[in-house]
Amino acid sequence: MSKKTNTLLFMLGATVFNVLITIITFVVLLVVYGRIVVPLIPSPDPENPNPVISWGLPVIFIGAIALSFVLYRVILKKIIKRIDMDKYFDPLFTRRRQRKN
Repeated sequence: MSKKTNTLLFMLGATVFNVLITIITFVVLLVVYGRIVVPLIPSPDPENPNPVISWGLPVIFIGAIALSFVLYRVILKKIIKRIDMDKYFDPLFTRRRQRKN
């Protein structure tokens, strides 16, 4: 395979991996929130749940994105240390040649 093909496959695989990490962290944070945080919040009226509970989903979603970004960076740095990227991959952006006047 050529370097360009390797680069495209790596980018595709890294994107799928990042989406999977985001989904997994979202599910884990949602389970932790539902099992630990929600029972700790007292509800004054059983028919109208505490509004703090409804704020959990957006916070969990943003937290999952942030946590997946951190995990992705850590894992990618470890991969970059192990693999010589210049040997197997083409750069995505190359510098343009400057014209001589």
